[in-house]
Amino acid sequence: MKFNKLPLKEAYLIDLISLADKRGFFERLYCQKEFGLIGFNKKIVQINYTFSKKIGTIRGLHFQKAPFTEAKVVTCLHGKVFDVIVDLRQKSPTYLKWHGEILSERNHKMLYIPEGFAHGLETLTDNCSMLYFHSNFYRKISESGIKYDDPSIGIKWPLELGIISKKDKKLPYVSKIFKGLK
Repeated sequence: MKFNKLPLKEAYLIDLISLADKRGFFERLYCQKEFGLIGFNKKIVQINYTFSKKIGTIRGLHFQKAPFTEAKVVTCLHGKVFDVIVDLRQKSPTYLKWHGEILSERNHKMLYIPEGFAHGLETLTDNCSMLYFHSNFYRKISESGIKYDDPSIGIKWPLELGIISKKDKKLPYVSKIFKGLK
């Protein structure tokens, strides 16, 4: 794996190294030693899989509040997505900044998302499958999010927005009252 620093503090784009031959290829998705070199020393406790049928589908922007914040590693197994992270850590120099990356079955990239970030995506093709590795268990009581079109964040989604869940449509905008995550 090759870890590439992103403009948001402690976030990384990961290039997977493929070992290919006439059968296909092999790639390592996780190595505790290699992730430890970027400061990720927690256990992966949950792995989730999502499937989105239609191009333009929006998922997010989701995060878990303390004390159940989580780091994530995400990759696209099928299709192509515009994957977005937003730094919500109040003391971070990149607080409320966002960054987007294309993840696809062809580019073999993963995104490392530190604790204290919101995460979302827009599908750029039909039939997108995503794999998520989490450092904390999902807890409904800690579930939260910010709205995908929050003007104070200003995400530039590449396509016309398509399917968005009722739950995500109801997420709040960041307001002056929001102090970020600790």
